[in-house]
Amino acid sequence: MAVAVVALGVLAAAYVVIRYELGRQLDLQLKQQATLIAQQSRGEPTGPLHGECTWLAAPACAQTVRADPAAPHQDGLVLPVTGATRRVAAGTLGEHYSDITVGGHAMRMLTTPLKDHRALQVAVRSDTVDKGVRQAGLLLGAVGGAGVLLAAGLGYFASRTSLRPVTRLTATAEHIAATRDPAHRIELAPYEARRDDEITSLATSFNTMLGELEEAVAAQRRLVADASHELRTPLTALRTNAELLARAERLTPAQRERAAGALGRQLREVTGLVNDLIELARDEEPQQFLEDVRLDRLAERCVADARGHWPGTVFTADLAGPEGVTVPGVPARLARLLSNLLDNAAKFSPPGGVVEVRLARTGGGALDLTVRDHGPGISAEDLPYVFDRFYRSRQARALPGSGLGLAMARQIARAHGAELSAEQAPTGGALFRIRFPETSG
Repeated sequence: MAVAVVALGVLAAAYVVIRYELGRQLDLQLKQQATLIAQQSRGEPTGPLHGECTWLAAPACAQTVRADPAAPHQDGLVLPVTGATRRVAAGTLGEHYSDITVGGHAMRMLTTPLKDHRALQVAVRSDTVDKGVRQAGLLLGAVGGAGVLLAAGLGYFASRTSLRPVTRLTATAEHIAATRDPAHRIELAPYEARRDDEITSLATSFNTMLGELEEAVAAQRRLVADASHELRTPLTALRTNAELLARAERLTPAQRERAAGALGRQLREVTGLVNDLIELARDEEPQQFLEDVRLDRLAERCVADARGHWPGTVFTADLAGPEGVTVPGVPARLARLLSNLLDNAAKFSPPGGVVEVRLARTGGGALDLTVRDHGPGISAEDLPYVFDRFYRSRQARALPGSGLGLAMARQIARAHGAELSAEQAPTGGALFRIRFPETSG
């Protein structure tokens, strides 16, 4: 429609210009003929000079008129004489053009003043001009119609070609809504994928979104499957011990005590696992609970708690570097993050092993809080998966735990704008690094 409107506007302007130019050429021709006749008829009396008004060539007819209607030689005039003609002869009105009809023919007439109170009228048939204007109008109309049809056809083709990815996007979205399967993608032909336009960008972004959605759905399914697997064993043990205690009269006091102790441990294990799952379900920290947290004091308190939980492990803390440094966060959540790392380091440390906690500022202005143990370390095959939910290496499968501690730690770190990474320590053991990009204090 935009192309059609522009084309019709250009053709309309061309029609106006052609009509104006043809009329101007006719008026210029009349002006030249009037000047020539005025020079040739200075001594002639008034009256008709050329009377063949049917001629197509100029001048078809010409005459001189006196200002006084009663003046002699005013008979047989072939062109209409009006009051305006008399005023031109009298000198009270300037020359002018007018459209007249003589003998059924359309004519263009120029009335211009002469000396001795006379006026010269020169007229020529305007049929050729009118015909030329009509032909130009018909030709431009045909061109305009063809242009509109062509614009409509090309516009339809271009729109269908350009919007084809949108059609496929709609079909894909409807298919996903019907099947709840985000594995589908918008297929782009090679020539479409090479185009750099908004539609292709939309299709690419939609495919990216579908990929993220598929990963989220897959992660959710893995979480449910892993949680079911992890809960199955303690729940089975809980049921077994509960059924055993239900027949307590058949048990000795020592058996009852062992069953009750096992039941309590399994309840605590299930409770901890459920609490960890609830924590992992949180995407971000509540903004109303954020405050400036002193990292050195937080780390010192967490190390003191770890010493009480793991009396067989030696914890050292080097926190005297960037004193007074604060980061925005939730103190309880940051403490949970560091406690998970300390528990993980102590669990993999040998008896009497050392766990080192260090707080230092990097060269780029960031702040690093590191936790290092001197245990077996992390193998290269396990390193990419240590933060996955429920992932446990071969060394950890015989140890207590659900495999959620490190996953929760990374989630808390990211919620606070920090990045948690794991690496093999240079001289053995595992090293976990929390990097806070912006600090104050």
